[in-house]
Amino acid sequence: MLSLSDITLTFPDGDGRVTAVDRAALEVADGTVAGLTGPSGSGKSSLLAVASTLVRPDAGTVRIAGIDATALSQKEAARLRREKIGIVFQQSNLLPSLTAREQLLVMGEMDGARSGRAARRRAADELLDVVGLGDHRDARPAALSGGQRQRINIARALMGDPNVLIVDEPTSALDRARSEEIIGLVVDLTRDLGTATLLVTHDLQLMLRFDATYEMIDGSLAPMIEAAHTTV
Repeated sequence: MLSLSDITLTFPDGDGRVTAVDRAALEVADGTVAGLTGPSGSGKSSLLAVASTLVRPDAGTVRIAGIDATALSQKEAARLRREKIGIVFQQSNLLPSLTAREQLLVMGEMDGARSGRAARRRAADELLDVVGLGDHRDARPAALSGGQRQRINIARALMGDPNVLIVDEPTSALDRARSEEIIGLVVDLTRDLGTATLLVTHDLQLMLRFDATYEMIDGSLAPMIEAAHTTV
């Protein structure tokens, strides 16, 4: 489970401070997807940074799989991030010289939970099969479509078998058909693997697939109407 309780985050602004996140709270249960939307500059990226332990909030508590991340040292938080959190960035940022399998193996090298190259290779191949790219494991990014690169991005985030998956606008560079495929993939993987997934999107139609939806405006977070649980 991912739990954010009374999160406040501020940044220096001249002689004072500006509030990026104002007493935000949400819970994402294992096997569910919570969608987050809101205008640019509303604080979504700041909230994701806090949820993924990349930034420590001024106040409030972040719990990842029952662990209070805000009570950890920087070193302990980095270890928690490696072992418990998968992050899917807006851009896939794949290394152009590496094959699809190698993109995952690089991530696997940082995962202390898996021992031995053979185990990491099996894990990478299994994940590529799961995201529908088993036949493209030796392809490099230049030979793949935008949707295929994003699938690798998702598989790479899952290499450490995380408890929490943080996904930042995964469809911003995709057309409608590919966007629906990627969202469907995230929803299916969340339920199959039991992750607690927090996903940011500006596409309200795609949010119909999620278990809960939130809107952020000027740093304040509020639930939207209950997700419809319909197929887009």
